[in-house]
Amino acid sequence: MARLDQLNVRDAGRPDGRPIVFVHGFGCDQHMWRLVAPAFESDHRVISFDLVGAGGADPAAWDPVRYDSLGAYADDILTVLHGLDLRDVVLVGHSVSAMTGVLAALAEPDLFSALVLVGPSPRYLDDGDYRGGFDEADIADLLASLDSNYLGWSTAMGPVIMGNSDRPALGEELTASFCRMDPDVARQFARVTFLSDCRDALPAVTTPTLVLQCQQDAIAPVQVGRYVADAIPGAQMVLLDATGHCPHLSAPDDTIAAVRAFLPSVVPAPT
Repeated sequence: MARLDQLNVRDAGRPDGRPIVFVHGFGCDQHMWRLVAPAFESDHRVISFDLVGAGGADPAAWDPVRYDSLGAYADDILTVLHGLDLRDVVLVGHSVSAMTGVLAALAEPDLFSALVLVGPSPRYLDDGDYRGGFDEADIADLLASLDSNYLGWSTAMGPVIMGNSDRPALGEELTASFCRMDPDVARQFARVTFLSDCRDALPAVTTPTLVLQCQQDAIAPVQVGRYVADAIPGAQMVLLDATGHCPHLSAPDDTIAAVRAFLPSVVPAPT
């Protein structure tokens, strides 16, 4: 388990406000929240950090044996919450960190007041009637490409994952973020991510949950977002007027508005 001081934690906003913790997805870092997180600083304590292997996290924290499951990343979320003595946490997790957020909330539900899952997928592989968006050949090709030429994969996939081809700078930013990640860490994290199956965890979630879904997402299609919202008891889903897998970059105002609209229904306003 990584130590708090290894995760490049940023603690901002109102010190006595309800904590809202932003967790980035694969190949990204906390900088990806820069258009969304500050909007909550006036009335929340705003926490962000870098996953092991990303951004400013300590490279020495990486252990390929430990980080061979999503549970290790969920444990690091809990490390941040315990290390900062946070309670009543609103956790905003993007992509794979939506699922690690779910796992963290299942492990210690008393720490959480709400979950916001941005572009979540509990399983990327199709399985019977479940449509995750990829078949086995798709995932095998993706992982083989990562193994053989990580920088080439990053250059090709960054714009596809980001979408919004009319705004190429967005895809270029995601590509650059991918390229900054240590290739060995990225390859293993991708394998853990794309071969994961968290479907059985969803019905056990008791934390009020919002699913934020883009209308066109090459990684987590709309049917996957609906599956997550249907599987978590009482979950709400908002279909954003946005495309791509990163609405916090491509549609930050809509993302902020959706979170703002959700929170009063599950979290008392701070005093």
